[in-house]
Amino acid sequence: MNNTVKIYIAGHQGMVGRALWRALTAKGYSNLIGVSSKEVDLRDQKAVARYIADENPAIIIDAAARVGGILANMNSPYDFLMQNLQIQNNLIDSALQSGVEKFIFLGSSCIYPKLAPQPLKEEYLLTGPLEPTNEGYAIAKIAGVKACEAIRKQYGKDYVSLMPTNLYGTHDNFDLNSSHVLPAMIRKFHEAKENNHATVTLWGSGTPLREFLFVDDLAEAVIFALENKLPDSLYNVGSGVDLTIKQLAETIQKIVGHQGEIIWDVSKPDGTPRKLMDTSKMHALGWKHQVPLEAGIQKTYDWFLENINKYKEVKL
Repeated sequence: MNNTVKIYIAGHQGMVGRALWRALTAKGYSNLIGVSSKEVDLRDQKAVARYIADENPAIIIDAAARVGGILANMNSPYDFLMQNLQIQNNLIDSALQSGVEKFIFLGSSCIYPKLAPQPLKEEYLLTGPLEPTNEGYAIAKIAGVKACEAIRKQYGKDYVSLMPTNLYGTHDNFDLNSSHVLPAMIRKFHEAKENNHATVTLWGSGTPLREFLFVDDLAEAVIFALENKLPDSLYNVGSGVDLTIKQLAETIQKIVGHQGEIIWDVSKPDGTPRKLMDTSKMHALGWKHQVPLEAGIQKTYDWFLENINKYKEVKL
């Protein structure tokens, strides 16, 4: 792969996009482009088509999406469905129409059925009902996977979908109304520690099992897909290790230094009982994650502390 190849990172200001930009720059890629949502609204078909036609990138990485935790997905199911369909459809179709030969689509492990066998294999897609709390987001991402698969079949282009497990890391979202479980816990435990080690209330029973991947590991997986022509259209990307939400909470509590009580609000939903990715296809090709969970949480908490002024205005 020529390091001067023009690569458009859609969503370059988000957690994943920033990690991709850092990793690609570190590897010597010098022709990266990105555009803010104020400059080009990715929900606007004409604006996206015009931007891609004008810039003419050789490669597009789609790290742009409307994302959020259980609460956000439950409160805005239509927004999560429609806006993600608009964003990815505009990017994928504009890429095809502009002759982009390589497209990397990033999705989520939530595309798999709620009660699929564990660990989740790529072949389990569309074999059962989805988790209701984030069905809209999942359906949108499934559509993106199928669009890339169809382009490979019909046009022979190297369009590939990577489905990461639960991501976390620097530049994460710590807004308690829209964040995912791990960054939300970091903030809750930190603010409780600052408030004389106050009690922390967490959603659900704490029994569901979840897998987590540091965002820099996903960036390396994307670069692996960038620099190699993968034989299939869909690949899982994860650590291959899971733990209960209760174990996650206790790990974060220890790293943050909170010494108060944890209360589990069982009136709130747990979500899917277990989501562990089978990453054997990517492992067989040569990619494997590198950052252990505790080390990744420590890096994320350190970044949160360095940027804490952003979050002080919004209290628990």
